[in-house]
Amino acid sequence: MPEAAPPLLASWQQFYEMAGASAAALTGLMFVVISLVRGWEAASSRDGIATFSTPTVLHFGAALLVSAILLAPWHSLTVAGGLVALVGLYGLVHIVRVILLTRRLTSYNADVEDWAYYTILPFIAYGVICGGAIASTAAPEKALFAIAAGIVLLLFIGIRNAWDIVTFLATGGP
Repeated sequence: MPEAAPPLLASWQQFYEMAGASAAALTGLMFVVISLVRGWEAASSRDGIATFSTPTVLHFGAALLVSAILLAPWHSLTVAGGLVALVGLYGLVHIVRVILLTRRLTSYNADVEDWAYYTILPFIAYGVICGGAIASTAAPEKALFAIAAGIVLLLFIGIRNAWDIVTFLATGGP
């Protein structure tokens, strides 16, 4: 019989409160960053910004959503794990889309660092979240650590990417 969710999730409450609050605040920061782009007229510039800024907002949103899901008063981890797995799966699909968009850019050629922080590391983070969520009924304690690791990775990727976008724009953009 799977272990009841309340005792397991209670020990993670502060972590998910902190992660969710951080993700919400950082999402607000991204809105400020995106507002810096408002005056740009070139379609190619907008394509590049959308390719790189939208995934960053998605990472913060995913961290917030997973935190909210795991803060809910579940009686078992089955439903919570299923919902978190869907968030991870959506993230994986979205990163594949980002890969395709990045390859189609004509105004900017992504370098190794861009590929690492906008595609490879997020793919790993969403994979860990999805895998942890799937494993939540079989090995709940380890699964919760995996999900937390994925969330922390998304937050750090998002912080780095927000900084990258700001410095790119501040130095003149494309």
